[in-house]
Amino acid sequence: MTAAPVNIHATAIVVGKTGLLFIGPSGWGKSMLAFTCLAEAKRIGIDAMLVADDQVMISARDAVAIAACPPSIQGMIELRGTGIVRIPFTREAAMHYAILPGRASGEDRLPPEDERATVSPGIVLPVIRLLANVPLPLAVLMAKAPEIGR
Repeated sequence: MTAAPVNIHATAIVVGKTGLLFIGPSGWGKSMLAFTCLAEAKRIGIDAMLVADDQVMISARDAVAIAACPPSIQGMIELRGTGIVRIPFTREAAMHYAILPGRASGEDRLPPEDERATVSPGIVLPVIRLLANVPLPLAVLMAKAPEIGR
């Protein structure tokens, strides 16, 4: 069964066969973190592509979260302070993780292992927390979820 897509404020990429959905407040750095992950993947020889930046059409297809991009912004990602750039993209991909902002200090420094996020009604993904200014975000994500990039 396929649910009607819902437009959410996020950035979606696919690394290998793993979909990563960056969700967080405006200004957190979703686009730059996703772009850095794509560049890291390319550098180490892993296929990776943008699905959508800023507007992600998310739906459920046979209990799988599917991210797609509105046609008007396909292949475009905004790099704050630099502008909009065009990069390789795929029209849609399954999403496997919600990437949410982490906190360097405080009570949430070590988030729960089984944390999950509702990204749209009926669509829940496991969460990986990530700091905005981490120099190698893909390495951090792969340490947390080794299947990323396979």
